[in-house]
Amino acid sequence: MKTTLYITLICYLFTINFTNAQETPLKIIMIGAHPDDCDIKGGGTAALFVEMGHQVKFISVTNGDAGHMEQGGGMLAKRRVAETQEVAKRLGITYEVLDHHDGELLATLPIRLDIIRKIREWNADVVISHRTNDYHPDHRYTAILVQDAAYMVGVPNIAADTPPLSKNPVFLYFQDNFQKPNPFQADIAIDITSVMDKKIHALDAHESQFYEWLPWIGGYADEVPVDQGARIKWLKEKRLSSVSPKSLQIVEKWYGKENSSKLQQVELFEICEYGSRPSEQDIRRLFPMIGR
Repeated sequence: MKTTLYITLICYLFTINFTNAQETPLKIIMIGAHPDDCDIKGGGTAALFVEMGHQVKFISVTNGDAGHMEQGGGMLAKRRVAETQEVAKRLGITYEVLDHHDGELLATLPIRLDIIRKIREWNADVVISHRTNDYHPDHRYTAILVQDAAYMVGVPNIAADTPPLSKNPVFLYFQDNFQKPNPFQADIAIDITSVMDKKIHALDAHESQFYEWLPWIGGYADEVPVDQGARIKWLKEKRLSSVSPKSLQIVEKWYGKENSSKLQQVELFEICEYGSRPSEQDIRRLFPMIGR
């Protein structure tokens, strides 16, 4: 009789713990070099996490004070911070901009320690950032800063003013198209078709970038519509991209061949070797929108 009651009690406690574990929100942190990088590379995935009750934070390591053809300095930085806070409202996330000059970022120890603190404070389950081979020096140095933090987030004597994590997060790379010295290799595919309009709505908040700076530096400023409705439609057309043959295999792995043909928009991520090495089961737990 005692044995039966003991087993029943253990099963009950396990059920409570398992339920609580399932109900605990995941903590996702995306770290970009500029105040629109996370939005471009992971905005759809962020929207899906928020819809499912999880918590997402975007960090921009620079303040974006050089990203414009007419404005600059403190006034531009202030404008870009305001844009990120509008994105935060539209996506339901937290958005923080660090005060480092755009175009002048270096992988210094003080910034590394700050990144370690940010990841710890968020108690991140997943950390996503750039790869180190990229056209923009700010992207490259942001990637180095995050990689250098990957192991140190669990070391108590580093940034000792902030408690270390008891777990090592999974670190991931945003997708890019650079081939040398090594190309991006997708490990995770997230179907963002259902939230693509929400992602575009978030990008639309970065008016200084998507309607001014990027068209100017890209040589297509004359294409930008004046009407707001037309702008949204134009921005969506600019940002839509079909699933490439190269990424189809990883999409099929996570969604199956039959479902993959229905996917219109995906965001891809590569696993960084410096953090936890997740199993397929871990990935499905950390990205519960897969196969939803």
